[in-house]
Formats: sequence, C-alpha cells, structure tokens
Amino acid sequence: MPPISAAERLLRFFGMPFARLIYRVKAVGTERLPPGGFLLLPNHITWVDAIVLLLACPRPIRFIIDQEYYANRLLHPILRTVGCIPITSRRARAAMRLAAEKIREGEIVCLFPEGQLSRSGTLLRLRRGYEIIAREAEGPVLPVWLDQLWGSVFSFQGRRFFTKWPRHFPYPATVEFGTPLLPNDADIATVREELLKLGERCYSRRPVLQGHLGAAAVRGLARRPFRTAVIDGLDQSMLSRGKLLGAAAALSRYLRREFPDQRIGIVLPASKGGVIANLAVVLAGKVPVGLNFTSGKDALQRAQQIAGLKMAISATAFTQRLPDFPWPENVVRLDELLPGMKRNIFLWWMASVILPAAWLIRLLEIPRAGDHAEAVLLFTSGSSGDPKGVVLSHRNLVGNVSQFSVLLDAAPNDLILASLPFFHSFGCTVTLWFPLIDGVRIVTYPNPLDTAKCAELIERHRVTIVLAAPTFLRGYLRKAEGPQLRSVRLTITGAEKLPRSLAEAFARRFGKPVYEGYGLTETSPVVSVNLPDPEPGQPGDPVQPSQRPGSTGKMAPGIAAEIREPETGEKLSLHESGMLWLRGPNIFEGYLHDPERTAEVLQDGWLKTGDLGRFDEDGFLFIEGRLSRFSKIGGEKVPHETVEQKILAALELGNEGDRTIAIMSVTDAQKGEALVLLSTIEIDAAQLRAQLRDAGVPNLWIPKTIRRVEQIPVLATGKLDLRRCSEIAAAADPEAVSEKSPA
Repeated sequence: MPPISAAERLLRFFGMPFARLIYRVKAVGTERLPPGGFLLLPNHITWVDAIVLLLACPRPIRFIIDQEYYANRLLHPILRTVGCIPITSRRARAAMRLAAEKIREGEIVCLFPEGQLSRSGTLLRLRRGYEIIAREAEGPVLPVWLDQLWGSVFSFQGRRFFTKWPRHFPYPATVEFGTPLLPNDADIATVREELLKLGERCYSRRPVLQGHLGAAAVRGLARRPFRTAVIDGLDQSMLSRGKLLGAAAALSRYLRREFPDQRIGIVLPASKGGVIANLAVVLAGKVPVGLNFTSGKDALQRAQQIAGLKMAISATAFTQRLPDFPWPENVVRLDELLPGMKRNIFLWWMASVILPAAWLIRLLEIPRAGDHAEAVLLFTSGSSGDPKGVVLSHRNLVGNVSQFSVLLDAAPNDLILASLPFFHSFGCTVTLWFPLIDGVRIVTYPNPLDTAKCAELIERHRVTIVLAAPTFLRGYLRKAEGPQLRSVRLTITGAEKLPRSLAEAFARRFGKPVYEGYGLTETSPVVSVNLPDPEPGQPGDPVQPSQRPGSTGKMAPGIAAEIREPETGEKLSLHESGMLWLRGPNIFEGYLHDPERTAEVLQDGWLKTGDLGRFDEDGFLFIEGRLSRFSKIGGEKVPHETVEQKILAALELGNEGDRTIAIMSVTDAQKGEALVLLSTIEIDAAQLRAQLRDAGVPNLWIPKTIRRVEQIPVLATGKLDLRRCSEIAAAADPEAVSEKSPA
C-alpha cells in the first residue's frame, strides 16, 4: 500500500473522529477488499457519500470528482490533500489514465458510476467510463452499496437538499462491499445486478423490518392525532388519526377478549369501517384475512377452509347485499358493535392524543417484533386456478410500505382515492397500510367501477393520487368530465398491462399522464412503478428519467433481480429477455398449507415470478408477458398479449373502451396448442387473417378459431379472468367457425 502524506494523515486524524460524531457507519464485507489496488463503484445518494465510504473502509480511498467541485475555493485544499482526481468531459481520458495508474500502484480509486446524485433514491444509469479505467488498470472492480442515507439532510428526499431536520443523530448508515469482479466481467448489466443485490442485503438487515405492523401503524397515527386520516366517500364523514386509532384500539380489545381465533375474516369494502376492522385485528395480535366477496361461493368456501376461519367482521348493510355468501360461524357487525363502545373509544382516543406512541404500543400489548410472523392473509388464484392463501408477514408489509414511500415521496397535502378493495394486495398495502403508517390521507369509496362517483369525490375533496387498474380508467373516460380530475398529480395503474392507446386517450381527455407499475400479491405487491421525472438541479442539467413508455418503471429500493432462461433456469444478463426472479424483504412467506406450490415459486429466497421481462440500461423494467399467457405451438412460443395487440392494430381498435378481445389457448392434437380468439364484436375471420398476414404476423400467431362472447370475463381487480376465459375457449368448436363470421 503506498504511503500517505503527512498532511493527509493529519486531516484524517482530526476529520474522521468528527465525522463519526455525525454518522454511525456499519461496514459489512471489508474482508472482501482485494489486497492491492482496485476500482470501487458505489451508488450515489448524498453529498457526503465520500465521507461515509472513508468511515467504512479501513484503507485510504482516492476519489475521482468533477473538476467544478475540485476547483471550489473552499473544498479545493481538502480535496487536493486527500489526493482526489479531477475529471472533466474534455479531459476525461487523462483522468482515467491517472486513475488506472494509481490502481496499478496498489491504491483504491473510487468512481461514482452514475455520475450524479440520485434525485429519486433509485439507482441511475451507470456510465461506461469505469470500464475503460478497469481494463487499463487490469485490476479488480468492487461494487459497494451505501444504505439508509436516503432521507438524510444531504439527500434529495422531500424534493430538497439541506433544508430539513435530520431524522436521527448520530445518523445510521450501512456500507456493504461486494465481491470483486474481473475487469472483463464488470459490464454495465453485471455491475447493476451486483449493486441491486448488495442493496437488497442491506435493506433486508434494516431493524425496522423486524418490527410489528400494528406498532408501525400506531406510530404513524400518533403523529399529529388531530389531522384527518380517512374521509368516507359514502357519507362524507371524516375520521382524524386519533379517532381512528381510538376506534380500532377499542375494537381490538374486544376481539382479543372474545375470540381466541388467530385469523379473522374481513368482509367489507373500502370504507372507514374496513380501515377500522383491518387495523383492529392487527392491534389485537391477530391476522386479518381479506375475503374476495366478488368470488364464487365455492372459491369463498375453499378460502375459508384453507384459513380455518370461524369468524368474520362485516356490517349489516353489506351482509344484506351478499345473500349467497358462505358466512362462518360468528359474524361481528361493526354498525351494531361500535355504538356500544363509545366510552372505550373516547378513552383510547384521548390516550392517543396525550401519550407517546411507545406507551400506546405497550398498553395495546403489541409485540416488539413481528418480523417473519404472519401479518395478513390474502387469497389469489393467479386469475387462473383455485384459491391460494398468500401469507404476508410483518416484514413484508412494513418493508413494502417503506419501499413505496421512497418511490412516491408523498407531500403533506396529498390525498389518495382508496377505492381498490382491501382484499386485493394493491389496495391492502398502498391504500390501507401505507396511508396509516406514512400519514397520508385517504378518501374511501366501496366501488372502483362507479367511476362517476369516484370522479365526483376527486373533484370535491381535491384528490391528488389515483390508484387503479386499467379497466377502471376506461370508466373514467366514459363517465368523468375533464375538469373533475384537475387536482390529480399522479394516476398510477397496476394489476394488468396498461395499453398504450388507453394511456394516450386518458392523457388527451384529462391532461394527465398515466404511470404504470408492476407487482404481484406475492411481492406485497409493489415491485416497480413509473413516476414523474424529478426536477433537474439547475437549468441545463440532465434530467434523471423516472418514467419510460412501455416499461413498468424502476424497481423499488431493496429489491434484487435476476433474469433466467425460463426452461433451464440458466442465468442471463439483465438486458436479455427471460424469466424475472426477485428477492427482497417484500417477498411473501409462502402459500398457506401448500408446500408444493410454495416450492415451485420460492427457491433460496428468490421468487420465480412467472413473468417474462428485461431491464434497459437506465434500470427500467419491461414486462413482456406472463409465462402462463404463452402457448407453445409447433415448438414455438406464442405470446398472447402480443397477438392481442396485433389484432387490435389490424382491426384499428383502441384499448380505451371496454376490453373487446382476449387470446386463449386450447389443446391441439397436431401442434400441441391452438389459439382461440374471444371477441365481443363481430369479426370476419378471413379478413382478419389477411390483415394479420399483411402486417407480417407469423402464421402460427394467427388464431384459427373465433368465439363470439357477450363480454370478456374480468375479475373484480380488473384483471383478465383467465380461468373463465379458458373455460369459454375450451367450449369453442373449431369446426363450427366459418370463414365469414364467428359462431
């Protein structure tokens, strides 16, 4: 190791102890540091990342920094003393040669490969300059991740630097050093993948993830207890955070005392009652089970059997609307129970106003740790099979709330339209637990399909964030007036692919872009989302893209990804198309009482999503189809969603109205599978085939059978009902379909 100068030694002697007073840095993986020189590649979150790295690394580091900062009158003496290497776009080559020389001499040289501070808390595009240094130096490349710094005074969290109070003092940070890479192996995709994996490991060690979902909600509600938490869209009543906590706490005491059952069903729509019930069950130390009351009777009975449910919480008016619902033995009706609890509700409300959150948590007997214990049980059929009980732990939900919080970076005046059902993971996490924990207001409405009423609520209460499935956006196009949505700053869709034509139609009608996200019930659910681009620091500065048409956005922090060959499982580059595998604190704990299906999708902590995708160089995730929505015809894979888009284009049909077509597959004796086109409109089969051939669509991709239906079946969440569609397709008789018109 080359000797350091006396001036640098003196600066370190006085500077490092002072820095340690401000930052409490935990270093992980220092044993992986190569003994000689190497190139260090960290993510770039704050203005003080270099100081944090110096605190974590046992050896001196020589930083490559922009000439503009190197020449700053105040900083220049310090930067020169510690041996920083200035770089400019005009003299980049000279700086790279000097960096390579220092690495060959045995020094650590650090380059921030993003080239700028992240203004979104996510990893930016990696610039290729580091590859030149690594190859010229012929030395190893070491990725390193700086964690927990987003939110510090020196980060852009809250859309500003410096002008905010530190959350902790001293401020905790984790720095994890990765495994050295050979210069020729350290391409852009590999380094990004390694950085994401380091970020996931750091995120998964955060102490907050060991906490209890109920405790996190109490802390969120106890802050500013007089601030509105919930506006009920049915009667326009408002619940403050303190009142909400008081009602849920009183109900939780009753549930804990009267019902020994560990799981309690919730049969309520998105409403203030639904919020109170879910929160009360968690505060009682029990598990809320979201029951999809739009499902068939058999599916509901099977779900209750899997969960072992003996009781449920509902309301009288709602039970009357569900005459065929298979109710469990005991049903608690909130409208009958809560009026008799007014005294207890008032006492708990006063306690939430007076007492610190830590005292409330003790009084409510909420465990200190939740971690991997079951917190919520949701059911999914993957839209194509029998109900599967998805066990979401405290770690999953607390983690995904914190991940979504970084992405959304909500403002104090934000108001979310909460019309998605809480039995759906999107509604459960993003419109229920996220607002409770992060302190964002919501206005509830029980029916997302009643878009006329939803638009009225948006206008009346000045809603700023709308979360919906693409199916629901079509309703806004039909029933909402343009000015009704003028207060909305974010419209985010999930649950199914957002058609480009629908997004464009929505933007034309309301003057608001639509941002697509991606997630699964098994990922709690948020994985990635497109968002508005952050404002550049100064005019002329490059814009850091946070959205990309056709993608599902950038991944939330703390999630690692791999792309693998679907059939062999062989690892591919992130930039290649293949099966998407994910790992992170938001990955579910498994299917309840179903080890076989759990083993199919969970392997060594990685979730096999079943979705085919790829990443571009900016880190945007492109979902290219669901493996279950592919057919193998004559040995060739045929993507159903792509075929649908080709047909819509050939017929000059937009996607802004109700869904008009769906491609399904049936067994075929000759080629393994055959495509069936379900259509709500009359289609001339011969003409369609000719148009598809003219458009260059392969013969195998052209459906031989067209089945006319009244409507395309969809689930309550807006997703295509694959199971019902498959049943309809299987009933189609290819011999009965004429060339001129469908049977």
